[in-house]
Amino acid sequence: MSVRALRAACFLSFRAAGRWSNSFRFRVDLTPKRGLSGAVRPSSPLRAPSTMELSSLTAISAIDGRYGRLTKELRPIFSEFGLIRTRVQVEVQWLLKLSALKGVSEVPELSSDAMGELQEIYQNFSLEDGIRVKEIESVTKHDVKAVEYFLKEKVKHSKELSALAEFLHFACTSEDINNLSYALMLKEARQSVMIPEMARVVSTLRDMAHKYAETPMLCRTHGQPATPSTMGKELANFVYRLERQLGQFEAVKILGKTAGAVGNYNAHLSAYPDIAWREVAESFVEEDLGLSWNPYVTQIEPHDFIAELFDSIFRFNTVMIDLDRDMWSYISLGYFKQRAVAGEIGSSTMPHKVNPIDFENSEGNLGIANAIFSHFATKGLNKLDVNDAKMGGELDNHWEVLAEPVQTVMRRYAIPEPYEKLKELTRGKGIDEERMREFISTLAIPEEDKRRLMAMTPRTYVGNAARQAKEI
Repeated sequence: MSVRALRAACFLSFRAAGRWSNSFRFRVDLTPKRGLSGAVRPSSPLRAPSTMELSSLTAISAIDGRYGRLTKELRPIFSEFGLIRTRVQVEVQWLLKLSALKGVSEVPELSSDAMGELQEIYQNFSLEDGIRVKEIESVTKHDVKAVEYFLKEKVKHSKELSALAEFLHFACTSEDINNLSYALMLKEARQSVMIPEMARVVSTLRDMAHKYAETPMLCRTHGQPATPSTMGKELANFVYRLERQLGQFEAVKILGKTAGAVGNYNAHLSAYPDIAWREVAESFVEEDLGLSWNPYVTQIEPHDFIAELFDSIFRFNTVMIDLDRDMWSYISLGYFKQRAVAGEIGSSTMPHKVNPIDFENSEGNLGIANAIFSHFATKGLNKLDVNDAKMGGELDNHWEVLAEPVQTVMRRYAIPEPYEKLKELTRGKGIDEERMREFISTLAIPEEDKRRLMAMTPRTYVGNAARQAKEI
């Protein structure tokens, strides 16, 4: 997620918190305050100290506050520090690119020492460096220009590099630096944080699908008892869905451009008309920065790829929300037993409660901000054990689900109105093992098929669910 999008997510989180924060002001002290005259005066809102160190408790947004421990890996990437550091990287690498162009004689090929010195500026970029850039920006009132001036300060002590100071930011518009910086930030976050987290959820679900591949469960359609499956197969459904969305997320090309103020290399060509700047730009974006080149732009890279990237995250999140809701339902049905963790409290008044808060939090956060992916859901998955006894007992109480295979076999042997006969036998009625087997015994079908149906139970009528779960 770009810095802009991350800030939007913070804003959404803040809005979501608005309902309780507003009411909190009025719950603090409801005792009427009386002045010297005896008149009731309004209570003053709570005031925090004017200067507070940033911490998980004092952060405005839940992203850096309550959930800071879960998003800390994104902090060096998507913070303003991360943005400034990446801008420095792009500016340095553009200067290095110019030094490698034979047509730009004013920027001779740099010595290995000078190249190393330049690269160290962004590779070892420190918090103090970031503060210095902000100090410069307080004067320039321009964030990208502040980076350029910062770099000129850093190279002024080197005779070789100081001679090239005016080629820092050469022919670039601010968007040339910004779009490439955002692209690199998104690339780093996707590769080092997002994909591993998303893959970890898929891996956990796959392990569970294999573990419970042969654990039968009663399915529900329209909330009513339906044809059985296995818990492993139901989880395998999510493995397939999530892997598909993860593949699409990984496949989105992250684009970049460096084409000047309006996308036509005007400044570039005015200075060096004989250089093939489009080819230089393509090489810089793809070979030097490892991005995909967008050849047709205006001043800005249109950010279509960001929309594509975020849309793929949105779809992954949608599947995760389905998973959260299904797991919540399974827990509610007793299909999963939650492990009680020592010290945790489920309710302030009901001591027995063990609530599925990880799935509830995951669902809520996924709905608020696409930046928060699978942390809570994975945590919740690792705290669950299938309740075989609950699921098996429920299956034993729903022999009507065998109406489907029975009427299907009847169809095979051209027995008239098989569906209607099973409907009459089972719809809206309780039916037990004895009644179902009694019905099967009356069927005019080959004995081999009859024996197979007689041996079938709701627990064994799971199709190839176990195979599908094991092969995922």
